[in-house]
Amino acid sequence: MKSLLLLSVLAALAVAALCYESHESMESYEISPFINRRYANTFISSQQRWRAKAQERIRERTKPAYEINREACDDHKLCERYAMIYGYNAAYNRYGRQLRGRK
Repeated sequence: MKSLLLLSVLAALAVAALCYESHESMESYEISPFINRRYANTFISSQQRWRAKAQERIRERTKPAYEINREACDDHKLCERYAMIYGYNAAYNRYGRQLRGRK
């Protein structure tokens, strides 16, 4: 009977410790998580937005070789399966001639 009482007290303490609602978790409810549509685009200025688009275009044009190989391998089912086991580099090395011939 003592062990049952001790077990129930420990269980109650565990529930109280795990279900404790701290004041810090309520901070997210103080500020609305959504922004008005009018102010949604004010975080980034138009110049920063233009610069980000330009950098994205540059990144798309000058992709590293491993990323180009990975994209080519993603379109080929056998290469993709092989890549899941051995990695994209090994898969592209194995299926590379076939992939280059398709393009």
